[in-house]
Amino acid sequence: MFRQFRSEVEAALSDALAALDLPTDDLGIERPPDEMDATLASSVAFRLAGEVGDAPPNVASEVAGAVDVAPYDYLVSVDTAGPYVNFHVGDRYLADTLAAAAGDAEYGVLPDRDTSVVVEHTSANPTGPVHVGRARNPIVGDAVANLLEYAGYDVDRHYYVNDAGRQMAVFTWAYETFDESDLEEAPARDRAEYDLVRYYRRGNAYLEEADADAVEAAEAEIRSILQGLEAGDEATYERVGEVVDAVLGGMKDCLARLPAEFDEFVKETRFMRDGSTDDIAARLKETEHAVYEEDAWQLELDEWGIDKNLVFLRSDDTSLYTTRDLAHHEWKFDNYDRAVTVLGEDHKLQADQLGAALDLLGNDTDALGHVIYSYVNLPDGKMSTRRGTGVMLDDLLDEAIDRAREAVESRMDDRIRDDDLTDEDVERIAHQVGIGAVRYDIVSKQPAKAITFEWEEALDFEAQSAPFVQYVHARCCGILDEAAEAGFDVPATGDASASGDAFDADAAALETDEAEALLREVGRFPAVIESAAEDLEPHTIATFTREFADAYNAFYRECPVVTAERDELRDARLALVAAARYTMANALDALGVSAPESM
Repeated sequence: MFRQFRSEVEAALSDALAALDLPTDDLGIERPPDEMDATLASSVAFRLAGEVGDAPPNVASEVAGAVDVAPYDYLVSVDTAGPYVNFHVGDRYLADTLAAAAGDAEYGVLPDRDTSVVVEHTSANPTGPVHVGRARNPIVGDAVANLLEYAGYDVDRHYYVNDAGRQMAVFTWAYETFDESDLEEAPARDRAEYDLVRYYRRGNAYLEEADADAVEAAEAEIRSILQGLEAGDEATYERVGEVVDAVLGGMKDCLARLPAEFDEFVKETRFMRDGSTDDIAARLKETEHAVYEEDAWQLELDEWGIDKNLVFLRSDDTSLYTTRDLAHHEWKFDNYDRAVTVLGEDHKLQADQLGAALDLLGNDTDALGHVIYSYVNLPDGKMSTRRGTGVMLDDLLDEAIDRAREAVESRMDDRIRDDDLTDEDVERIAHQVGIGAVRYDIVSKQPAKAITFEWEEALDFEAQSAPFVQYVHARCCGILDEAAEAGFDVPATGDASASGDAFDADAAALETDEAEALLREVGRFPAVIESAAEDLEPHTIATFTREFADAYNAFYRECPVVTAERDELRDARLALVAAARYTMANALDALGVSAPESM
């Protein structure tokens, strides 16, 4: 409904500007400030004031006077507030919103666009456990993929496996060279990547500390592995693959805890074995931007505003990561309509070079999108590491669950009888809230901004955190369960993946400002999904959940539901609670955060 209303506003405003012989290229339609009583507003008067030669408030009044609302279903009136042109909905909009959302467990899912998108994220080198500093990639990447699915795209989630670079050659050599007696003590966590990373650490230490002759011999073996990969030697692929697959298996288990799961793990060596990397290198050599300097083939990219050359082939004709990634991206373009990659800020230059090279090779780079994120830090002294020099994602998730369990048990002691929640309930809620807190806190920030993860903020039930917004969903489920137990007609209150039947409720019975404000928030959710997907900004969904929680809590305080004084008022409020439940459940689902039914 909100999307239709916005389309009506765009059409009505465009027609009004055209009638006044004013440009229609920038309508300035936006959500109005909270103090303005309107569903949408336009700031177009600011832009037109200079052209018209009048003050913005006067321009706004002239534009508002030219708007014809007669042809539209939801747009019922227009007025002004200073320089803003305000657009208002009527009863039909509210009634249709309530009817659409109250009985639809998939409320907010947009129609199929018949457009395929591949979202590549995480793609951490398979050299050991996932570090917490890189945790933003799978969390943001998974949310971007979810968001695009909600917006109607056909999405595949890919992890690009670097199994052809020097790191993997070093790892393979070390794994084949050293034995258990050469390694640090066995890790406390019994999983492959924690065990095998000891070989990688030992190998790197050896290359730093051994005498020159020993290092030279080791480097010769490492080079032979790289050359074997480049030459397509099956035995070399098998040697490297044994290490890669074992480490990657453990990393998958870690990422599944978030959860972040993938449709395909695409190996870098795939594009060496099929000849596409060689093809890329040959085509690049033929361009006028290719130069041979400093014993390597390079691309000069000044024409694209990039002052650092892209090296794409070494002097011995072995390829580099970027050369193989170019082949990888051309494969994406052959198989998908769009390609989105989530990258750390240290890869921004690489992304720019990649885009320029793809353009040079004749690809339509409009189909290419990037989400660049900064890293996650932990405050000093707030968390201990189990082993090694850094904090692993597993450790962060373990501690999040432990802290959430403590918070739940504390709230049990303070607010409810101990027998209201079983041990299984406490454990379920601890996992939902703890992991949800990590995901929500990270995804709620603009990706380009560096963040420091603070436990107290992430797990604060009273602040605008994951528990704060999750509690809205739990409250909705509790009210609907209470109503069902009292014998009232409510939709299904189980898992939100199963739609319930729509209520026979009258939106006009929602007589309070708090109820109408909540219904308006419900109404704008599909448009929030659409806008966030267009901009690849899942953090705006998190912002919506906080605003929605504020609206719901105001309704909860002022509007009794099961004990409402009239049947029609009770039914309307039950419908609104059901609509709020589905809205919050799906907003959280888009972020990859669980929506607990009790807390």
